[in-house]
Formats: sequence, structure tokens, C-alpha cells
Amino acid sequence: MGKARGKGPARSATATAMAKARNNPFEVKVNKQKFSVLGRRTKHDVGLPGISRSKALRKRTQTLLKEYKEREKSNVFKDKRFAEYNSKISPEEKMMKRFALERQQNFGKKNIYNLNEDEELTHYGQSLADIEKLNDIVDSDSDAEERGALSAELTAAHFGGGGGLLHKKTVSRQQDEDEEKPKSRKELIEELIAKSKQEKRERQTQRENALELTEKLDSDWKEIQTLLSHKTPKSERKDKEEEKPKPDEYDMIVRELGFEMKAQPSDRMKTEDELAKEEQERLEKLEADRLRRMHGKEDHENKKKPKHISADDLADGFILDKDDRRLLCYKDGKLDIGNDEEEDSKHEEDGDNESEEDKSEEEPDSKDEDEDAVDSHSDLESGLESEEEAISNEREKKHQENEKNLQNDEGQKAEIEAARVELPYTFSVPESYEKLKSLLTGKTTAQQLVVLGRIQKCNHPSLAVGNKAKLEKLFGLLLEYTGELATMDAPELKTIDRLVLPLYKLCQMFPEAASNSMKFVLRDAAHDMEEMIEVKGRAAFPGLDLLIYLKITAILFPTSDFWHPVVTPAFMYMSQLLTKCQVTTLQDVVKGLFVCCLFLEYVSVSQRFVPELINFLLGILHIALPEKQAQGYTLVHPFRLLGKNSELLMVSDKKDMETWQKQNLPLSIVTRLKEMSKTEMNHFRLSCLALCLDLIKRCGALYGSLSSFHEIVHPIRVLLTEHIPVSDYPKQLQELHQNALKELENKEKHYNPLVCEKKKPVPLKLYTPKIVKVLEFGRKQGGSKEEQEKKRLIHKHKREFKGAVREIRKDNQFLARMQLLETMERDSERKRKVKYLLHNLATQEGEWKALKRKKFKN
Repeated sequence: MGKARGKGPARSATATAMAKARNNPFEVKVNKQKFSVLGRRTKHDVGLPGISRSKALRKRTQTLLKEYKEREKSNVFKDKRFAEYNSKISPEEKMMKRFALERQQNFGKKNIYNLNEDEELTHYGQSLADIEKLNDIVDSDSDAEERGALSAELTAAHFGGGGGLLHKKTVSRQQDEDEEKPKSRKELIEELIAKSKQEKRERQTQRENALELTEKLDSDWKEIQTLLSHKTPKSERKDKEEEKPKPDEYDMIVRELGFEMKAQPSDRMKTEDELAKEEQERLEKLEADRLRRMHGKEDHENKKKPKHISADDLADGFILDKDDRRLLCYKDGKLDIGNDEEEDSKHEEDGDNESEEDKSEEEPDSKDEDEDAVDSHSDLESGLESEEEAISNEREKKHQENEKNLQNDEGQKAEIEAARVELPYTFSVPESYEKLKSLLTGKTTAQQLVVLGRIQKCNHPSLAVGNKAKLEKLFGLLLEYTGELATMDAPELKTIDRLVLPLYKLCQMFPEAASNSMKFVLRDAAHDMEEMIEVKGRAAFPGLDLLIYLKITAILFPTSDFWHPVVTPAFMYMSQLLTKCQVTTLQDVVKGLFVCCLFLEYVSVSQRFVPELINFLLGILHIALPEKQAQGYTLVHPFRLLGKNSELLMVSDKKDMETWQKQNLPLSIVTRLKEMSKTEMNHFRLSCLALCLDLIKRCGALYGSLSSFHEIVHPIRVLLTEHIPVSDYPKQLQELHQNALKELENKEKHYNPLVCEKKKPVPLKLYTPKIVKVLEFGRKQGGSKEEQEKKRLIHKHKREFKGAVREIRKDNQFLARMQLLETMERDSERKRKVKYLLHNLATQEGEWKALKRKKFKN
């Protein structure tokens, strides 16, 4: 084995040498450089077959494989040192550049407090290095504490080593003076102490002198101040004031701004959810209070409890709950101190006193003697009177208490009744139409609005999870309730008008649910019309409830959209009403005119043309004519030239025409036509005709800008000018006729004159022949520079695209190989572990069987 191992490397080296010898020189790839250019990177290289492949493999293992292995790792170590991954810079240059950057960072303003070795820091001109040697002496200017002043004895005791220091000191001084030897450190310290003491004495004397001088100046100033207090005359003062410069306006504004109130921070705006939560809590509290009052329970929370007062309490924090002060006034020459509540009783007492005084004045003077006699027994009578007054006061108190209890009982009963009659403050959303109807019936319109508002507030979508679905269902129930109000014998149109507001709020909160409910109603109405046409062959105008629904649709949803999921079906349904529903009664005339009003309301913004509207108004004018002569106009279904219902609006009674007055047609009049007299019916016909003329005028104002307006309105103009007997109608109707005709005739056609365009016309392209040089086959065809550049870019893009696709394909293959290797390694590891476990189990089984046999033999 050792020999084989020793021969292995030798064999591999020989194999590589043989492989090198077998390489074909024609397979060697050489990128030569024709000439060297200063500053250009060289790419020439000599490579053998397979070297480029190994380079690509090495590059992919360093980049792509590394990214693949770190694909699920978030932490990445990045070396941000300068030029760490730049192989073009030598290590020496890297170190020099890094050192320069470090010095530059330390030199910046951020590190001005860092201590550098090269710089010498000073403090008051002294070096910090010298100060650290503790050679400085702390000097103090205070007289009380002499921290820096050290006496000679203290210096000798601490630094000299004994009491002989003074003797040595004098000897050393004499020697210095005689021989001028250099002084020691101790001698220098002593000299420094002496100098400091001397300077301190000088400073003390200077301070004392300064104090004396200031006192002298103060005394002198007091003597001079009396002379300076003399006021200057007014004339001089005015001159000085005139000499003073006036303050600038800008300075005055700045000063005013300084005294202005600064803006105080306000509370933030509450969200819709927070407001809904507060409203729910408020209503729940009010409902609990109402229930408490209804059951006659006392409010223990608001009831004031007597507070415990100790015997030592001085009542410092005593506050009057009520102002018990009384107004002092004089009445009839006497001092009156009383309240408004006691005025009646005092008036009675005053009356009694006055009567007694009158009586006493009327009595003769002879009774004075009798009074004196009676007064002699007044002390006995006063005792009896006091007992009688005490008994009567007790009786009066009991009587007053009984009356108060009765009043409290009556007030409590009234409060309970009022609480029962009062509307609850919290409501749950009704789950069915019957529950909603029971909640709203028997209540006024205002109470119904309060109930609906409280239902929305107590069940806001942000307060609970299921509230949104409940309120979405409430929209459909409320819509059904408005329809039922419209179908009553006396339709409650005012209530319906007020109920539109909660419908609008619910529609704004849940637009999708509201549109679905309204589409369901319109779909049912259209389906009923189709069934009626199939069964009877004709359709009738719907009830008042559907007309109300169409009106509510215009309020809840936008009518100016080109297409809307609710308004567009409503638009189509109304057009079918005007074309398929026959006009057989005056009710049908009113309903048709109401639909025409709705049409104008729908198209008021978009100005969409509705031909059904024009045809229906033409038919209404036709059924008001006394003579049916169709000349210049044609009728469209559902109107006929002659027939049973072609004279519905014709009025022949002149007296009724004279007594007619213009008035609005309420929608509820549809249910009261059967109860009208003949005169009222004629007035009603004239009102319908007046409404038709008004609608024609509005159509002229709306569609007057159309280019084909004159052709569209021509039949109506012919009928108004030639066939309607205007002279027989009342004056108000004649004025309406003239206004409508004027609105139709004023819309004349305006053609814009032909004008040349301001911009220059584009000249025609000149078809010059394209000359192409015929070159040899295989070479690129010549052309202009732009074409050559374009071809070059296309060729380059194609080449780069192919290279990118090829590299991506190779990357995918490389990743697939790596993934396959990973799976193979995992499988081999798993097989190894399974084999190891099976081996262990087999050995354990063998040992157990051997142990069992041994036991059996024993």
C-alpha cells in the first residue's frame, strides 16, 4: 500500500505532461495585440482548450454557488475596508491610503476633543504635561481659607524632614548670595510660597483701598444727587423728544408679535370609529337612566352622600353650594330681609298686623287701663300660649310632611309615565320587515328619524363584527317601508321625503348593498311589465311606490355617468314606461308627466338626448286638441290620432277656463281624482297642459345647443303654432304658450365660417430615387451613417442577447448539477444512517437471542 501511495503523484505528473504534449498547436487560442495604447487595459491571453471552461467553473463557484448557499441567510459579513476587493491596487498602496484616510478622519471637526500625541495641549499657557507633575501651587484669593499659603514650619515639617530645616535654609541663602550656587527644589518651593504670601497681602490692601474709594464715591454721589433731581423745562423736553428718532414700523410690528398669544396645541381629530364608540356609550347611559326612571328606582350614584367631618375640622375648605345672601331693602320704613319664597307669607302677616293696628287705633284711650291690668297676668298667659304654639307647630310640620310625601309620590308617578312614553335610546337592528314596521308605526316622522338614527349609532360597523351585514339588510327593509307608505290610501309623502336622509346615509356607508337592493327592485318592476305585455298585450303605468323609487334613485346615485349599474337600468325602465304604457286615464297622464320630470332631472348635467320625452310631450299636446287634424306631425305609440282616449285633456267649458289658476300638481292627487267634481277635473286638465308647456320650455333650454334641434322640435312647433286654440285658454296658459314657443324659436342655427388653418400645411414627400452601391456578395451593403449605426447596434444587441441567453443556460445547468449533488449527498447520508441503524438492530437481536438460549439451557 505504501508503494502504491508513493507512485500516485508521479503518475499524475506524467499524465499531465503527456496531456500537454498531445495538445494541438492549432487548438491554442491566442489574442494578440497589434499595438500598445497608453492607458488601455490589455485583454490578450494564451489559453489551452478547457482552460476557459475551468475559469468559468471557478468563477461560478465563487459567485453563483456562494449566492445559492446563502439564499436563506439574512446576515452577511461585508468587509468595508478601503480597496479590500480591488486586486489592481498593491497591498502597500492599500495600507498607505487607509492610513491617510484614518488621519483625515481624526483631523475633522468630529474628533477635535481627541488627544493626539503630536500636539501639546495647554491650559492658561501652561503645558498639561507639566501640570501633571504637581509643581503648581493652588492660589486662593479668599481671606478665610488660605489653601495655597504654606508656612515655612509646615513646609519644613512635611518636606524638610525635621526642625533643622530653618537653620539649613538660612545657611543656604547666605551661600547662594555669596557663591551663587544653583537652588534646590525645596528652596524654590519656599521662595514661591513667600512670593504668594506677599502677592496676597498686596491684593488685600488693594481690595481695602477700592472699598474705601467706593464708599467715598457713594457718599459724594448722595450729595450731588439732590442737585441733579431738578426737572428740565417742558420746552427743552419737547426739543429732546423731537430729536429722538421715531421707532420703525417693522420694530413696532415685531414687538407686537412678541406680545401676541401663541397658538395652543389642540386635541387631535377623533376617528369615525372613536366617535361611534362614544355615541354608543352615551346612548347606553341614557337608556339605563330611562329604565331606572321607568321602574322608579333612585339614582344612588348621583345622590350626594354626607361626608364625615371630624371634631377637629376647622372648615378651611368650606364652599357654599348655594348663594344664601339676601338683599337688604326697606319696605314701608322697615328693614326687610327676606327671600322671594317668603314674600307671600310676609304679605299676609303684614296684612294681619295692619288690621290689628287699625283696630288698636280705633279703640278709645279708656282701654289703656284695662290693658295695663291684663299685662299684669301676661307672664302666666305667655306660658300657656307657648305650649299651644308648640303643639300647633308640630301639627303643621306633620301636615307639611304628608303634603310633601304626596307630591313626591305624584312626581315619581309622572316621571315613570314620562319614562315609559319616552323613546328608548338603544335599539337592535330589526331582522325582518315586520319588526321594522312595529318599531316605526304609531310614531311621528321626527320620532321615526330618531329611531333610525339611534339604530345606526348603536350598531355601527366598527363596534361589532356582524353589524355591517345587519345595516346592509336595514337599507332594503327601509326601502320596502317607504314603498308601503307610498301605496297607502293617503300616501305619506312628507314622511317619505324625511326618510330619504337615513337612506342616503346608509347608501354612503354601504354603496354596494344599496345598489344591489335598488337593482333588485328595478329588475322586478321590469319583469312585471314584460309579463303584463305577454298576457294582456299592453302595459300600464306602475304604482306610486315605483315612481318614488325612481325619484330616490336620482337622489342616492350619480345620474351624470355614462354608464351606472343602477341609474342606467332606471333610465331604460323609464323610457319603456313612456313608450309601452298606454295613456287611458288622467292618472296615467300625471304619472307620465312625472316620469318626464324625472327624465329632465336625470339628464340635467349630462344633457343626454331622450327621444321618448319629446314624443310623449307631443302626445300630451295632441290629446288636448279639440280638433284632431294631423298635419305636419306624426304620433308615436302609445298615442293614437283618433280613438277613445284621444280627448283626455280637452276642456270645452269656458267658465272653468276663466276660474282656473295655475298651481303645482302634487303627486298624491292621483289617489283623489275620483272624488273631484267636473270643475275640478277641468282645472286639473288645464294644470296638466300647463305642466306640459313648462316641460317643453325646459327641453328647449336643455337641448337648444344640439345641431339637429330644429328638426327634432319641428312637430311640437307646428302643433303649438297651428293647431292649439291659444285664444280660448286663460291668460296664464297663454303666457306659458308664448314662453315655450319663444324658447323653441330663439335657438337659430349658427354655422362657423370657413377659415384657413393658422399652421403651415405639411408639404408632400418627394419621391427621390434611392441610390445603393452594388458591392460584392458577402459584404455589408453600404448606406447612410444612421443606417450603418443602426445595423451595427442591431448586430451588437443580437450578439449580446445570444451571449446572455447562453450564460443563463450555463448558470441553470451549473445550479442543477449542484442541486443534484446535494440530493445525492443527502440520500447517501440517509442510506448510511439507515444501514447503521439496521446493523445495530441486527446486533441487538443476535445478542438478545444468544442471551435467551443461554437462559433456556440453564
